[in-house]
Amino acid sequence: MPPARKRPRAYDPARTRAAVLAQFGNVRAAVRTLTPEQLALPTRLGDRTVRELVVHVGTVLDAVDRLLGEPEPARQDGRLPDWPLTVGPDADPATARPPAGAPPDLDAHLEEVERRFTAHLDARPGGRLLPTGAGALPLADYVVTRTVGLVVHTDDLAAAVPGLDIPYDRQALAAATRLLADALAVKAPGGSTEVRIPPYAVVQCVEGPRHTRGTPPNVVETDPLTWIRLATGRLTWADALAGAQVSASGERADLGNLLPLPG
Repeated sequence: MPPARKRPRAYDPARTRAAVLAQFGNVRAAVRTLTPEQLALPTRLGDRTVRELVVHVGTVLDAVDRLLGEPEPARQDGRLPDWPLTVGPDADPATARPPAGAPPDLDAHLEEVERRFTAHLDARPGGRLLPTGAGALPLADYVVTRTVGLVVHTDDLAAAVPGLDIPYDRQALAAATRLLADALAVKAPGGSTEVRIPPYAVVQCVEGPRHTRGTPPNVVETDPLTWIRLATGRLTWADALAGAQVSASGERADLGNLLPLPG
């Protein structure tokens, strides 16, 4: 069993930036294939259409532009693993405000969003503090949170448009999986349950006797996309168990009261 994590997980800023841009590019490529009829389809996000969801995807990157427009906090008082517990991809104050109007050319709109995002990362140091919903975080840390929004909304788009195949950048999927797993360990600290999300993450959580050797008595295992859906409320724990999308063994392996992570 891996040792309990004693220090925050580190993310390489260059790799995270590349992952965010790669996943955003995957979404842009898919959007170019959508017909007007497909853009008008409903999504699983309330009354939001596919077109409106695409515009919202742009706010995931534009959040950096908006937060950089706010006064810089005096000191860092937030932690990256706390972000999923306090905001999440649809509740982040930086992305909650809808853009003014609906851009007629979605690809041109997303291209401009990407240009602003890359320009900010080129011009600003990674240590520049941003006033996020989880407290003041360095820009480099906040970029990690963008992988969650992009991966989640990629899944939302694929679910809304039958036959739409949007690839997942491996590094973006890995970062999103790890951040949400670490957030679970913050929400339910302990060492009695091991949550395995191969090939990207293993965390220990839930109060109780800490396991030190051999096979852990309480184990939860699932794949990255199922975990992300559980963590963000796209899939319930009961439905995941019923559909054999997650395995859980042991009396402390029921995560139903801990998911989704926000709230």
